[in-house]
Amino acid sequence: MADTITETVDLLYTIDQENLTRDQQIALGAALAQLAQAERLDQINERLRAIHQVLNAWVLRATVDGAR
Repeated sequence: MADTITETVDLLYTIDQENLTRDQQIALGAALAQLAQAERLDQINERLRAIHQVLNAWVLRATVDGAR
C-alpha cells in the first residue's frame, strides 16, 4: 500500500499544471489539499502515539511504585 501512496504522491507533484483545464486544476488543487491534510493527520497520529507511550510509562511506574 505504501508503494501505491508514494506513486500517487509522485504523480500529483509531476503533473504539468499548464496543460490542465480549469476543472482539472481544481481537482488537482483538491487532491493536493487532501494530501496535505493526510500528512498533518499522520503527524498528529505520531504525536498521539508518543503521548500514549509516555502515559503508559507513567502508569507502569505508578503501579510499580504502588506495589512497593
